[in-house]
Amino acid sequence: MSETFEGDCQCGHCRYRIGGRSLALFACHCRECQKQSGSAFGMAFWIAPSQVELGLGELSSWTRETPTGRRMICDFCPECGTRLFHRQQGRTDLISIKPGTLDDTSALAPVAHIWLDSAQGWSRIGEECLQYPGNPEDFAPLFARWNEGREPAKPACGK
Repeated sequence: MSETFEGDCQCGHCRYRIGGRSLALFACHCRECQKQSGSAFGMAFWIAPSQVELGLGELSSWTRETPTGRRMICDFCPECGTRLFHRQQGRTDLISIKPGTLDDTSALAPVAHIWLDSAQGWSRIGEECLQYPGNPEDFAPLFARWNEGREPAKPACGK
């Protein structure tokens, strides 16, 4: 099933389009995602990088270390600072879209929550979601759950 999504940064300087098949959507509760989002967790919407087209503006990037020791390239708007994409250094098969930057998120709900050992104590996660205390050793169950829940009228969890 091919999907099309469009999004932009907060100020509108950078605009992008995604066309193809999404791989997964999940929430991450690690401290780095909490800091990046300024909230209780960050979100990751995984897709193949070849499916992303930057239609307007240019991005700036910053590289940080992840909790597992990998290097993450964080692409953001140089005007307003909105994070749009995250890419793991050396990994070319996926890119993480920050889903809050999409124009329409009404049919999207996370299938999993990871790094729950770092979650805020008041966070409540539905039992229907996959749950991991840290980083999953294998993301295949997230991909499988995402594919199960891709019916527009049936969100995977969180609603």
